[in-house]
Amino acid sequence: MKSMQRKHFIYTIGGLITMGSLAGFKRYTDDLKEQEEKMPVLFIGHGSPMNGIENNIFSAQWEKQGKELPAPKAVLVISAHWLTNGTHITAMDHPKTIHDFGGFPQELFEVQYPAPGDALLAQQTKDLIKSTHAGLNHDWGLDHGAWTVVRRMYPDAKIPVLQLSIDYSKPAQYHYNLAKELSALRKKGVLIIGSGNMVHNLRMVAWDKLDTPGFGYDWAIEMHELFKQKITGGDHPALINYESLSKSAKLAIPTPDHYYPLMYILGLQEKNEAPSFFNDQLVAGSLNMTSVKFG
Repeated sequence: MKSMQRKHFIYTIGGLITMGSLAGFKRYTDDLKEQEEKMPVLFIGHGSPMNGIENNIFSAQWEKQGKELPAPKAVLVISAHWLTNGTHITAMDHPKTIHDFGGFPQELFEVQYPAPGDALLAQQTKDLIKSTHAGLNHDWGLDHGAWTVVRRMYPDAKIPVLQLSIDYSKPAQYHYNLAKELSALRKKGVLIIGSGNMVHNLRMVAWDKLDTPGFGYDWAIEMHELFKQKITGGDHPALINYESLSKSAKLAIPTPDHYYPLMYILGLQEKNEAPSFFNDQLVAGSLNMTSVKFG
């Protein structure tokens, strides 16, 4: 059993529709018109892909969020598992379900999440981004950082889901700044989700503590609390320059792929929006599932 669990963790490392169509234009103006209230934004610690099919405390909270949040017109996910050169947005009508992992039960590979895409929203998102060229992608789909979470929130798969890639050649400040260009989407009914983990060191997982709730190494506990403290205090510069927070930061974030999605959610936070934490728990010594909502 422990061997299988260990595999579960190890293998996780790792023609646009034109506005000439009257029907498309009506949908563009009606479905994505501005709302008085902005949609919340979420950073979700996604953890193991098995959370996508297992009923546990983490997936239960994802389901709870889906029921309690205002119904979105679309979902835009920034996932730790789509790392690219440049910034790209999925623009296909029917994004495929990507099983970008290995060593898991066949049941997980058989999961399909047939949520539609939204080519018009992809174009609108591209147009909002002025600081860099954003490409429209027709090849990617929904990776496990997106579908394992969103299928628990919206199991009917009727809400369009798009992904925005992470330009892995850029630093944290770039992602924070880019997020601010997406803020208009919040008033158009788009739920923006950053999917990663704040503390994420798979090489140091305590395999014998996988079933011990809340277990964390000292350095993981330190960073777990420090991240929450800085988020609560709105200290975005400290979180952007996370490597200077503590010597423990290099252990908590040996690579920034799972941390960068948080930058997007911080960049979208407005001054009057206090954080609301959920799934606030350390796992297996070197990971945390801590998630946060603004708005």
